[in-house]
Amino acid sequence: MSLRLYDTSTRTVREFAPVEPGRVTMYLCGATVQAPPHIGHIRSGVNFDVLRRWLTHSGYDVTFCRNVTDLDDKIIRVAANEGVPWFVVSERNQRAFTWAYDQLGCLPPTVEPRAMGHVPEMIELMHRLIDKGHAYASAGDVYFDVVSYADRYGKLSNQKLENMRAAGDTDTDSLKRDPRDFALWKGAKEGEPTWPTPWGRGRPGWHLECSAMATKYLGGTFDIHGGGVDLIFPHHENEIAQSQAAGDGFARFWLHNGMLQLGGTKMSKSLGNSLLIPEMLTKVRAVELRYYLVSAHYGSAIDYSEEALQESAAGYRRLEGFVSRAAEVIHDVDATAPLPQAFVDALNDDLNVSQALAVIHEVVREGNVALSQGNKEAVARLLAETQTMLGVLGLDPRSPQWRSSGESGLHEVVDALVAVALEQRQAARARKDYAAADAIRESLAAAGVVVEDTPQGPRWELAR
Repeated sequence: MSLRLYDTSTRTVREFAPVEPGRVTMYLCGATVQAPPHIGHIRSGVNFDVLRRWLTHSGYDVTFCRNVTDLDDKIIRVAANEGVPWFVVSERNQRAFTWAYDQLGCLPPTVEPRAMGHVPEMIELMHRLIDKGHAYASAGDVYFDVVSYADRYGKLSNQKLENMRAAGDTDTDSLKRDPRDFALWKGAKEGEPTWPTPWGRGRPGWHLECSAMATKYLGGTFDIHGGGVDLIFPHHENEIAQSQAAGDGFARFWLHNGMLQLGGTKMSKSLGNSLLIPEMLTKVRAVELRYYLVSAHYGSAIDYSEEALQESAAGYRRLEGFVSRAAEVIHDVDATAPLPQAFVDALNDDLNVSQALAVIHEVVREGNVALSQGNKEAVARLLAETQTMLGVLGLDPRSPQWRSSGESGLHEVVDALVAVALEQRQAARARKDYAAADAIRESLAAAGVVVEDTPQGPRWELAR
């Protein structure tokens, strides 16, 4: 089975083929940095990181562009409330997003453009739209004329123009030809940052920014555009309109991840129900949080609960436990091990990570049986398969991302100390002093060290 993806623009699962054979160009609407990220924001980054990893594993050279919206109405309001320049708010929260992406194992994008570094490209795009009759200047503002594009406007979101409400992106619609027209450029206002244009000083509208950045780095026609389902309208609809009206093919596939909800309500800062990343990492480890965020299909909603998070973390630890135990037996893992076909088929089926994880858990069950039987040949094969599959998902517990040098050094120290205690316990058992042996085990447990007796001898791990 070749890769098939659900394309929002056609509302069908389509076979994926890139514009240029062997190369994939992908754009993801990244952070609007008015506040630090919650897990709803980072879910998008993690989901599309898995897609990128799968495309790369499948042999494609991937150019991944994830933008930063570093100026918009919300950022300006936050800056005004704090009494600081807009760029102070943007820079602070941009760093928080970068830290969060890194913590959860997202590979750095090929390019991460900031909107305010691309005003010349935005001005050029407005020129093209005005020249083609799809945009107009009005008292310092510039608007996209939706009626001029009426035959195609609304296709992505499956709406009809006559049923749409006013754009609601300006204080007044008095400067617009039609209330549904959306702002490409907003004229200067006191206290707001501005840039010069042929139509007067001002700042860009949100939608214009992404079109300018996407085409600059990926070309007029590129393969995949991603983002949350909440961006389908108006943001992505407007991106398509202004880009295609200017003459660009723009994105060929539109992929949207589902929202992360809390009690059935969309997680958002405005509702005060955000779960920020630093807070989440006090509940579970970063790799466990990543596992939780990728375990559901990217297009489905997740209704967050503490119970579901902990259950998911326990599921990851079962995989991690097998890898750890098997690695004590098999020291050289075959890094070229082929992926099980069921795993490949799952990811090629619209990136069905939940089914792919089911395949991994089945392989791990076989691996645990092989361990109990002392079948080293089977353990070696199943460990290689497990690590390769987890690596594709960015979840391999033995990867450098999840095994920092500091943790490794500490583990060696603890291992030496625990080894002494286990030798004493074995000596006590040998002389049939089971009370002393049990006391040593209980002391280790009280210190957070769990001892497991295996056919290969006792092994330990830290309690989770």
